[in-house]
This record gives sequence, C-alpha cells and structure tokens, in this order.
Amino acid sequence: MNQSFFARTGGIAVMHRLRRFCLVLVLGCCIAAIQAAEVPLAADHPQRYTVVKGDTLWDIAARFLKNPWDWPKIWKANPRIKNPHWIYPGDVLVLQFDNGRPYLTLQRENPPPGVEKLAPTIRERPVTQAIPTIPYEAVRQFLTTPKVVSRQELETAPYIISLADNRLIGGSGDTLYVRRFPENATEDSYTVFRPDDAIRDPETKEVLGYNALYVADSHLRQRGDPAVLEVDRSVREILVGDRLLPVGTEQLALDYYPQPAPKSVRGHIVKVLDGVSQIGQYALVVIDRGTRDGLQKGHVLKVWRHGVRVLDNLDRRSPEWVTLPDEEEGWVMIFRPFERVSYGIVMKAMRAIHIGDLVTAPDA
Repeated sequence: MNQSFFARTGGIAVMHRLRRFCLVLVLGCCIAAIQAAEVPLAADHPQRYTVVKGDTLWDIAARFLKNPWDWPKIWKANPRIKNPHWIYPGDVLVLQFDNGRPYLTLQRENPPPGVEKLAPTIRERPVTQAIPTIPYEAVRQFLTTPKVVSRQELETAPYIISLADNRLIGGSGDTLYVRRFPENATEDSYTVFRPDDAIRDPETKEVLGYNALYVADSHLRQRGDPAVLEVDRSVREILVGDRLLPVGTEQLALDYYPQPAPKSVRGHIVKVLDGVSQIGQYALVVIDRGTRDGLQKGHVLKVWRHGVRVLDNLDRRSPEWVTLPDEEEGWVMIFRPFERVSYGIVMKAMRAIHIGDLVTAPDA
C-alpha cells in the first residue's frame, strides 16, 4: 500500500519536474527567439566579411543588418583592440550567435604593410586609416564652414566694406577690408559667407535660421577698423557686404555611429544642399529639427512621403476624398546638428525623395 502510494507520488513528482523542465526550455527558446528578433539580420547576410578600402561603416552594417542603425547591438568589442569602432581595410568581421542572439567579432590578422600584428601587445594604427561611417568627402566642406546662422549672428558678424583697388569682385589672393571685426578675437582663419534663403518650419512658418552660402577662406593680416584679411581660397565671387565668421573645427566623421533618433522627433526635409536638384543616395539635406529637439550626430531618421488624397467616386451616390497611407522612401543620418535645424545625408533612397517629405524616428 505504502510502496504503491510512494510510487504514485514519486511518479507525480517526476512528472512535475518534467513539466517544469519543459516550461523552462520553452521559455528559454522564446526568450532567445525574442532576443534574436530584436536585431533582425539582412536576408542575404554573410557569415564573414573582409573590409576593403572604400567601405563605410554604414555599408558594412547594411550587409549584416536589416536596420544598419542596430550596429551597436551586435558589435562585440575585441578586448585586444582599444576602440573596436575603428575598422581598417583587411579586418575580418565574423557573425556569431550567443543563445540565439547575433553578434559580430573582429579578427585583425592581416594588418596593412608596415604595421605589426596586434599580438601579444597592442600597436595602434593611425585613426585616419580607419574607414569612415559615411562618405567623408561628401560632407567635408559642411563640417568646418558655417552653414546655418541665426538672425543675431547675421546682424553682428564682421562684413566686407571694400576689396583691394576698389574692385567689385574678389577672389583668391585678394585683400579684404572688414568692419566690425572683434578686437579681442584670437582666431586667425575666417570663412567668408553670404546669407542665403531663410529656413522655415513648413507648418508654423517660423524662421529657424539662414543658410550661409560658403564663399571663401581667408586669414587675418592686420587688426583694426577696418581689419585687413587675405583670401586663401575662393569657390565663388567675393562681394562687398559678404560676412565673416571664425573657421570652426569639427571631429572627423569617424565618430559617427548609427543610432535611431528619439521617438519624439517628427520633422521635414526643408532644403537640399550643394545645388543638387534630385534627392537620392548621399544627397545632403536640411531637416527642420535640431539639438533642441534631441537630434545628435549619427541619429538615423526614416523618410516618408505624405499620402496623397484621391477621390473615391466609384459609389456615385456618395463620392469622398480618401488620404492614402504615407510611404517609406529612405533613411537619413544626421552629420551636423545645429540648435534648430540639422544637416543630414541620405544613406538609402528607395524612391525619389522630395522637399517637404516627413522624417521620423525609425521605430516611430
């Protein structure tokens, strides 16, 4: 009787343990599946990829990931490498999995000529040899020259009152005479710019800033009122009335790591830069949101075309206007944010992008 009872109760206990084991196993599989689903991979992702000259971090991320801005989620640091975000031609990226979650590791087995292998001690390579996040040449001139200025900056900026020999137009090598030059200025290099169109919020019509058209680079020769400057390089004709600002310095694009913009950001493309009429991949655009809205370098935004309104007259008794859904058009990465606007580069264009198109956080 007792043996039969213990046998029955022992069997029940074993069954409970099996059920708990199965439940834990199922939950573990579900959690692993959820973790893997958090970072969706590209449909045709490779298992290994060797970095080549001309690659960008965005290009490499897009090879492995459906959403390139998920890069930090799968990038596992190699303890032998001080900054794993600096990737060099010849490095090998290997896709691996840990409990169903994908991650990338770096094998640095073939350093370039003249650089020793990183074992057993670390020997660093110049950062300038590392691949950039985005095409640096496309944005270089927009990193160090003033491009968006406020009304106050326009009203207080030094201005050209005359050119050498009373010329009407100036260029490289010419002398500039400038008023309102700050007496306590410590900078020697100045950018000549010309105020361009006002940048407005398309919904409120508020002026967010003024596009500063880059004209020339110059250096200070003599302080005073007027001050004397010499033109080092010009890309446009220099005119009386053009303004000057100190040359700014920005970090190289090597520190731009893709990440989704805050969910609260909702704006528009309000201008295309550099005289380009078609907005496609690597086009440079102005977004009507800036640092005050939470945008930073590296933030990625999704571009949408507003749904158009069409007339549904199939039912002749009650025709009505219907708004079609917004359509996804591409992705923009912010490379230079200002307070109220930002410069972005189109990293992917699924179809033609237009001024006025909506931008949101990728997962908004």
